[in-house]
Amino acid sequence: MALPTTDSEGNAMRLYSGPLSLFSRKVEIALYEKGLDFERVEVAFTQSEGYRPKAPEVIAANPKGQVPVLVDGDLTLFDSTVILEYLEEAHPVPPLYPSDPAEKARCRLVELDADEILLADVRRIMYRNEPPPADAGLRKTREEDGRRAMAAIGDHYRRLENRLGGKDHFCGTFSVADIAMFTTIHYAVRLNGPDLDRFPGLAAWYRRMGERSGIARVVEEIAEADRRLSWPLSA
Repeated sequence: MALPTTDSEGNAMRLYSGPLSLFSRKVEIALYEKGLDFERVEVAFTQSEGYRPKAPEVIAANPKGQVPVLVDGDLTLFDSTVILEYLEEAHPVPPLYPSDPAEKARCRLVELDADEILLADVRRIMYRNEPPPADAGLRKTREEDGRRAMAAIGDHYRRLENRLGGKDHFCGTFSVADIAMFTTIHYAVRLNGPDLDRFPGLAAWYRRMGERSGIARVVEEIAEADRRLSWPLSA
C-alpha cells in the first residue's frame, strides 16, 4: 500500500525545482506518473547566471547546492536517482522499476546511461539557447565542439535504437529507464540535436512516451520556460 502523500499536518511533499533543470523534470515526471500531490518551488534561474542566487533551502539541503531537492515531512533528499528510488519504495503503486532484481539492475543502467553517458554529449550543445559569448574565438570553439557532439549523439541514438530492439519500453514496461532516457533525449531534441527520425524505432518510442499525460505536461512546461528564459536557438 502506498504511504499518504501528505504529512501529519496535511502538507504535501515539496519539490525544489528549476524551470530548465533536466533532473528536476525527471523527478516531476515520476511524481505525475505516480499521481502524487506535491508543491513545486521554482528556484531562481536565468540563462546568463544559471541558478544564482542559489536558494538557501537548497544550499542547506544539498552540499552541491543543486536542484532537485525533495522534502517529505522530516525527510529531505537530493539527487534525482535517490529521490526516484525513495518514491518507489514509499509509493510502490504504480511501479516504476521492474520487480526482478536483474531487470531492476538493467533499468538502473539505462537510467545511468541517460544521466551520465548520453547527457555528457547533450551538454555540449546546451550553449545553443544560452546568450552568445562576446568573444568570437569562444563562439567558434563552442560551435566546433557542438558539431563533434552532434556526431556523438547520433552514435548514441544508433546504440539506443539497437538496445530498444523494437520494444515498447527499455525495460519491459514503462519505468524509470524510460523517464530518464526520454528526458535527456528531449533536451537534445529541443536544442536541435540530430534528427531522431533517422532512427525510426527510437523515434516511435519517443513519440509514444510524449503521449503520456505526465510527460506531455512536463514537455509543455519546459517549452513555456524556454519562451521566458532562453535565447533563440543558434547553430
